[in-house]
Amino acid sequence: MSENGRKGHIRVFVVDDHEGVRRGVNRLLSLDPSIEVVGEAAGTAEAVDRVPDAHPDVAVLDVRLPDGSGVEACREIRSHDESVKCLMLTSFADDEALFDAVMGGAAGYVPKVITGDDLVSAVREVAAGHSLIDPAATAEVLERLREGGARGGEGQGRERPGRLTTREREILDLIGEGLTNREIAERAGLDERTVRQQVSTLLHKLGMARGGAQGAGAA
Repeated sequence: MSENGRKGHIRVFVVDDHEGVRRGVNRLLSLDPSIEVVGEAAGTAEAVDRVPDAHPDVAVLDVRLPDGSGVEACREIRSHDESVKCLMLTSFADDEALFDAVMGGAAGYVPKVITGDDLVSAVREVAAGHSLIDPAATAEVLERLREGGARGGEGQGRERPGRLTTREREILDLIGEGLTNREIAERAGLDERTVRQQVSTLLHKLGMARGGAQGAGAA
């Protein structure tokens, strides 16, 4: 957390490709005088480029972005600065949102239809270093993915992903530990670019990245 964040002033960066949504989130956050929106972006590349200079404590990211996904954006942002806490902004059902948050290394997720009090509370919680995701739920998600379970759960019209390779299972386990791409590279003795490519392939196979299966976090 930044110096300002430790003093109770929380810096937030908002990522969503819809200007109306960004304005709505800003308006809700402005209800609390101790929260400041320090930047906005409409896509993954713009977010990854602009977040480092904005030095936010929390990034609120839409799961669906035009040039990637909030999952990938979250991983890139946290690889650059793991102190940034991410909240996934989603219109998906809880199960799908949970999958995205876990894979992105986010501290939690919030629905797009949310009250100002609830959004401010979520931002405050993750800024303070708390996770909004139950560890037991994370473990269940990872086990389902390891076994080739559908992202959205059985009976929801999701295609089953292809069988994961040994390396992909290893990467998935490290993601489950909350490691960033940079930390995974260090742990596995790989180049960070190689890890980024492998994570991207894994996300596509699981239907969580642009061009993934129906209902994936793609535009």
